[in-house]
Amino acid sequence: MRPSTSVLVATAIISVTACPDHSNYQSHPHLAPRQTITSNPGRNATDWSYEASYNWGRIKPAYELCQTGTQQSPIAIGNNIGLSNYHHPNFTGYGGGNVTGNFFNWGYGPAFTLKHSGDDWTDLPSMQFDDETVYLKGWHIHAPADHSVGGRHSKAELHMVHVTAEGHERAVIGIRIDPGSSDSEFFAQLPQPLIGFNDTTQDVGVTVDMRAALAEVNDLSEFWTYKGSLTSPPCREGIRWFVARSVLFVGVEQMRDVLRVCTYSARAEQEVWRHEINSA
Repeated sequence: MRPSTSVLVATAIISVTACPDHSNYQSHPHLAPRQTITSNPGRNATDWSYEASYNWGRIKPAYELCQTGTQQSPIAIGNNIGLSNYHHPNFTGYGGGNVTGNFFNWGYGPAFTLKHSGDDWTDLPSMQFDDETVYLKGWHIHAPADHSVGGRHSKAELHMVHVTAEGHERAVIGIRIDPGSSDSEFFAQLPQPLIGFNDTTQDVGVTVDMRAALAEVNDLSEFWTYKGSLTSPPCREGIRWFVARSVLFVGVEQMRDVLRVCTYSARAEQEVWRHEINSA
């Protein structure tokens, strides 16, 4: 079915907030768990939208990879492919789990950027896989989930973005989020009320236990992995994706709170090509 004229026009004129690069930590004097400031965290308007992600490749040459890439993300994950026996992530470099940074809304939902010293990323929590070490730069939430599993999309998905020592995105942990029967300890840490998608000027200095998020998905002991890309233009490839098999369940009111401050941010799933799902 052809997209409507109104959708094509919206693609050309809509101005939205780009997927956060998590480089925007600002030092807050006497940082306290609930200290609020009113500064712009640096989320810039873009010439693309998630509602028309099928069209990114034709917007300008810099986005060509969104159309021609061989390892584009996200993808659909089938229940019949089994779990990965390779590339197991190791989180001993996360230490105690507590990290300090900025909590904000990236224009689509909750996000968090870790405090770091200039261009030195190596003092951040580290994850090891194969012979690589990468560092947690920040996290953000998409709603609905980018990845489907067994044909179903969860209500949201947490992306934990890891970079190389030089600050280049290298690995992302994807954790699906759905409502359950009890509250999530991880989400209970976040400042209330959550910052809305229409408030891009506020951020909050907060300390968060990232180990809590991992614990709620069994420390990623079961996962799918593949070679993929960033899920927004310019859709750069070379990203190792880890998608947790376990779902991070939150309380009903927690789920409603998250969805209340989110807006649509799921890229259309891409055809599997050279993704090497779960392969060595």
